[in-house]
Amino acid sequence: MTYIVNDKCIKCKLMDCVEVCPVDCFYEGKNMLVIKPDECIDCGVCEPECPVDAIKPETEKGSEKWLEINRKYSEIWPNISQKKEPPKDNEKYKNEENKFEKYFKENL
Repeated sequence: MTYIVNDKCIKCKLMDCVEVCPVDCFYEGKNMLVIKPDECIDCGVCEPECPVDAIKPETEKGSEKWLEINRKYSEIWPNISQKKEPPKDNEKYKNEENKFEKYFKENL
């Protein structure tokens, strides 16, 4: 099992999870983070750290799409091991639905 980041992270990117990850398996895109499934050790310490509930176990229903997105973009985006400041307007996107379709950015 691994953990995945879903669209709740898009435009929020709070990064509390990055600080607690013992194996630095987070990767940063323009407006979200992903977890590299092959590096995640399934410890679960990141999940409760996410204030927007964007980190879930891959075994959760509906996570198949997100597992593939996390796998794909963790191969493209740079690794991140330190928390950075979130986007200035992150609060207004916290509870928005369908953020992947509206805001996802593939490139850095």
